[in-house]
Order: sequence, then structure tokens, then C-alpha cells
Amino acid sequence: MRIDKLISEAGYASRSEAAKAARKGNVTVNGETVKDLSRHIDPERDVVTFCGEEVVYQKNIYIMMNKPEGYVSSTDDKSAPIVLELLDERLQTAGLFPCGRLDKYTLGLLILTNDGAAAHKMLSPKKHVEKTYRFRLQHAISPEEVARLEAGVDIGGFVTKPCRVVMLNEVEGDITLTEGKYHQIKRMAEAVGNKIVYLERTAFAGISLDTALARGEWRYLNDEEMAIIAPYLS
Repeated sequence: MRIDKLISEAGYASRSEAAKAARKGNVTVNGETVKDLSRHIDPERDVVTFCGEEVVYQKNIYIMMNKPEGYVSSTDDKSAPIVLELLDERLQTAGLFPCGRLDKYTLGLLILTNDGAAAHKMLSPKKHVEKTYRFRLQHAISPEEVARLEAGVDIGGFVTKPCRVVMLNEVEGDITLTEGKYHQIKRMAEAVGNKIVYLERTAFAGISLDTALARGEWRYLNDEEMAIIAPYLS
């Protein structure tokens, strides 16, 4: 792997920033100062330092975030802050992106990764990956309307697949589905004459939101969670 690619993918600096640092003598490989960052090294064996700090390389990164309201699940947006801005500065240049999207006003579990192949598998309709959301409705919903949601409703030329709905009271509940159409849950509520006033994703692909994470906080997936998504990893 090229030295500049290693530094960039590890999230320490962009390639251009790394090149500037190298010209100043701030990049070393195995203790030797290097200025040509096109040189190839073995990230598993060679020790690279950038501005005095050892570059720790991790090929694929998997992060859990508790998304707050007002942030966009995107890598670039001019109209609102993006979820990547909540990460450490170093990780903002590591090529991470949200695995699936939550709209600006939806809260909760968001997985961020730089593993495109794994994200594609988890988001593929063929994999039937389950996603669970806690919701609150504008007004009470009847058992008959819940049954309609579970059986599938027309949300504008598209009939949703069967899902599970567990009501906690007349207006709050959990819905688990395997689809991810644009504003699907909100449109499903509208299909039975209701409206979503609160929506939070609490589980994705078998991983539950860590309740110890405050809104806007994040952490790396732990070993147990990595084992859960192992079938999707590249």
C-alpha cells in the first residue's frame, strides 16, 4: 500500500496534507524520514509515523452512533450538518459513510463504515435485514389498523411487505420491517389515517442501540456486535 494512501485511509490526513507534512520531514517509515509517499509499504509490518504519531491502520471501520435530530445521514450536504461532523476529526477523512439513512428528524441507531461491500449486503432487499423503530403517533391507533400495517399497506403505488408491530400503549410502539423505502414508516402511518410525531431506530441487522450513548455520541462496534454482522463482512 502507498504511504499516502495508508495515512489517508487511517484518517490522519488527506493525501495532499500528508504530502505537505512529508516535505517538512514529518513522515517516517521504520524510523527513516521519507518524502516520497508513493512508496509502497506493508501496513501490517512497517511502522509509519505522521507528525510524530504512529499511524494505526485499520482496513475496515465499523461505528455505532446515536443520531441526534437535525443531522443528515450523508457525507455531503449544504443545507444541514452531516453525521460525520460528530466524529473525531481524524475519522472524518477515513472514508466513512452511513450504512442506510435516517432522515433529518429521525433519531437513533446509525452504523457508519468504510466497508462498501458489507454495507451493500446489509442494505440489499434480498438479505431481509431487520430494522426496528420506536414510534409515537399523533393519535390512538386501533387493533384493526395495526393489523393492516402488519399485513402491508399501499404507500403510494407500493404495497409494503408484512412487518411486526408491538404497541406499548395507544400511541406508542415498536415496528420491525425489512424494507427501507423513502419515509416508509411515516407513509405507512398516513395510510391508516395517522401521523408519526416521533421516530427512533433502536436496532439494525441484529445490533441494538447502546442506551449508554447519548444523542450525538458514538463508539466502535464491540466484539459481540462484530460477530453479529460477520456474515455481511467482506
